[in-house]
Amino acid sequence: MHQEVGLIATVAVSFVFAAILGYGADRLRLPPLVGYLMAGILMGPFTPGFVADTALAGQLAEMGVILLMFGVGLHFSASDLLAVRGIAVPGAIGRIILATLLGIGLCKLWGWSLGAGIVLGLSLSVASTVVLLKALEERNLVNAASGRVAVGWLIVEDLVMVLALVLLPALAELLGGHASTTTNHGLGDLPLALTIGLTLLKVVAFAAMAIFLGPRIVPWLLTMIARTGSRELFTLTVLAIALGIAFGSAAIFGVSFALGAFFAGVVMSESQLSHRAAADSLPLQNAFSVLFFVSVGMLFDPSILVRQPLAVIGALALVILGKGIITFLIVILLRYPISMGLTLAGGLAQIGEFSFILAGLGVSLGLLPHEGQDLILAAAILSITLNPIVIFATDGLKKVIHSRWPSLWESYGKSRQKALGKELEKIRALGEERERQHQLKMQQLIETFPLFSQVNEDAQEELLLLFKAKSAPPGERVIRRGDRGDSMYFISSGAVEVRLASGAIRLEPGAFFGEMALLTGARRTADVIAVDFCQFEVLERRDFNMFMSHHPHLRAAVSEMAQKRTEMNVLRQQWEKSMDLS
Repeated sequence: MHQEVGLIATVAVSFVFAAILGYGADRLRLPPLVGYLMAGILMGPFTPGFVADTALAGQLAEMGVILLMFGVGLHFSASDLLAVRGIAVPGAIGRIILATLLGIGLCKLWGWSLGAGIVLGLSLSVASTVVLLKALEERNLVNAASGRVAVGWLIVEDLVMVLALVLLPALAELLGGHASTTTNHGLGDLPLALTIGLTLLKVVAFAAMAIFLGPRIVPWLLTMIARTGSRELFTLTVLAIALGIAFGSAAIFGVSFALGAFFAGVVMSESQLSHRAAADSLPLQNAFSVLFFVSVGMLFDPSILVRQPLAVIGALALVILGKGIITFLIVILLRYPISMGLTLAGGLAQIGEFSFILAGLGVSLGLLPHEGQDLILAAAILSITLNPIVIFATDGLKKVIHSRWPSLWESYGKSRQKALGKELEKIRALGEERERQHQLKMQQLIETFPLFSQVNEDAQEELLLLFKAKSAPPGERVIRRGDRGDSMYFISSGAVEVRLASGAIRLEPGAFFGEMALLTGARRTADVIAVDFCQFEVLERRDFNMFMSHHPHLRAAVSEMAQKRTEMNVLRQQWEKSMDLS
């Protein structure tokens, strides 16, 4: 095959294999993620048949990591995390520490270094967001207290893993590895404490810039782009912000692409257009995420299952049994309900995205041997595959405990659950109120101006961005006869008089004026005077032309209404002349 089509071949075969095996995994009631990993294994150098370009796959995987982290940041909710902080923060941090210690213990048994144990333990301690959300959705628990706690728990784990990605390169030499040339930027010759301090200082400087400048610039930029009405330009801008901040953070501050992409998502989540940004970027996120999992599968050597079956069983036991027991005990010790403990223990008994990222970083820093990466991949594939069975087993335990110890089941953790329920109800109510206010604006737009019911909801939201609010006190001249047409006015409240040579026409809320000069390019033909205190929604010439070009049927409707109004004015003038003659 020609070298110049290597990228095309890698992407094409990856998508084909991933689609087929992902569908097969879904038919077996497994997460499609298992199919994507299997596709990578089939395309990798350790299995016969087609072998993809692993170097190109690695770069595509890096893009996948960036977009995955961008998605994590985009859906990051500080309010949700604060609501469940009492269990999510100590629970996630406690489980990471204990699971990492277990990983270090396993590595000591295998004769590996402390650095390898830390990387292995961290990789096995963090669960997959994709797998957990799918499990919660299937059981209709996403909005339940247990589901919200699980998501908050995952957010804390993700934040800790982001910190680990920052600190591992700085600590690599101390742990028996080598410094990373791409992240330390010459800091390797400095004392360890100073190296770590400078690394954290760069991260803090970048985070501060992102947190304080980002919310002022990014929402404004997104609004400006959204006002153009170009869907593809908006999507392009979202991706440009994500990839630009990720690359800039690495080039200027020396932090990882992943951390930069995460903060890009966090900053963008502050915008009122964050939902649209998430929806528009989701297809590309999904596509590159698939390539990420496929490329991870290419790195897996299946022979590890035969060469070191006990090591695989040990890693898998740590993920399912070790983490499950730790999770349950932490929840119980924090005095939350038994049912919540079992739900979290089952749902979080797997590993995924961050495990692969940490494993790859550990190998690149010389901390983790390639066998360790194979063990992590094996544990991931097996734990994800077995996760439905684990969840089924925890559901069975719930029934047993509820039947044998009903009083304990009903009473234990009830006060904590009640307090948590109140917090979550407040968050839910605030979210519903924001959504209600948004829907109310949309409803008021349609009720006041039925004309806009002819366009879809996206176009109506675009109009809300394009409109500029303007007011006028009684007696103010809003439009002067003979001026050049620069805007179209929609009356939200109050009334105006359009003063023609033949007389005055009163326009009230829901009416509009000023469209004729925009449609024909002619000068204004009448004065418009505010009768009451008026509120207008104003569409400027450029925005009017742009919006109407995207919705020609609406332009036709406005033109028709304007033509009818002109004909009525002519008929009125003719009638008034005939009355004068009579």
